Formats: sequence, C-alpha cells, structure tokens
Amino acid sequence: MGDDGATRAGLPVAAVVALGTNLGSARGDRRATLDAALASLGGLPGTRVLSRSRWYATAPVGIVDQPEFLNGACVLETTLEPRALLRALLEVEVAFGRDRGAAPKWGPRTLDLDLILYGSSVIEEEGLLVPHPRMHERGFVLEPLVEIAHAVEIPTLGMTIAQAWDALRARHERVAEG
Repeated sequence: MGDDGATRAGLPVAAVVALGTNLGSARGDRRATLDAALASLGGLPGTRVLSRSRWYATAPVGIVDQPEFLNGACVLETTLEPRALLRALLEVEVAFGRDRGAAPKWGPRTLDLDLILYGSSVIEEEGLLVPHPRMHERGFVLEPLVEIAHAVEIPTLGMTIAQAWDALRARHERVAEG
C-alpha cells in the first residue's frame, strides 16, 4: 500500500474499505446491496476495485437487538485524496438509503462504508481518522481483511492485519476461558 503523497503526484493509492449492512435496501437483500455498493465503489472517479472479500454473516455490535449483519471488505486503487474518498463513500451510503443523522450509532443500517486504511497514511483530522481507530477490535473488519490483505501493516499498531486478527482471536479465547 502506498502513502497519501502518491495522490498529490496523481499516482493511485491502495485504500481499504469495510462494507456492511443488516437491512439491505430498496435495491434488494443484504447480499445484493453489498454487491451493488461494491460496483458503485468501482465506479468512483479515478477508482477501481483491486480485490474483495467474501461476505461474512456477523452478530451486531453495540446495539445487539437488531438483525444480523453481512460484512466484507475491499481494496480500492484510487487517485482520490482521503477526504474526497470519504465524501464519496458517504454519498454512496446516502444513495443506498442511509441517513446517518436519523439512526442511532451502531444501530441498523442499509449500508455502512468505513475507510479503514489509506495507503500507509496516518490521518487525524476532524471527521477523518485513518487507520480506523477501532479496526483491531472488530472481527467483522479483520476477518474479511485477512482474506484479501493479510500482510498489510496497520501503521498505528506496527503489526499486520493477520497479526491483529490473531491477537483479537487470542483475546477472545482468553475471555471465553475465563
């Protein structure tokens, strides 16, 4: 994965996006929604989908009394700057019926698109934190990423996605053992 300086020179950067839904949308069921959202991401200016994970059924986090999620991830090659990419992700969400202002945080949603990584950049701006600050705590993000980007380093953690996945599973095993 490159760094954000590459886009200033007009060169593409690899960006990782997590996708999820537990409601589907007017476009169809959850799987159809994610497939259509992935196609929308590939249609963004200066952007193409390099790889994508399978879709994973996952339990909700936060508000647990809601339908099960379908989650996945993709790696995009993009010339969009980080803020422009985030804006485009939010616009795709809206096109699929999501209203972030009307729903509770961690509540049901037609589509959730999170910018997880943008090359090797560390970005801390109002409304834009990359790498995603809780990615290493979320199995529904890491499991699909292990499938498509296991060797990619998480710059703020100094470990690869595969190492973060192993660490998360080890923490859960210790908790389960009691």
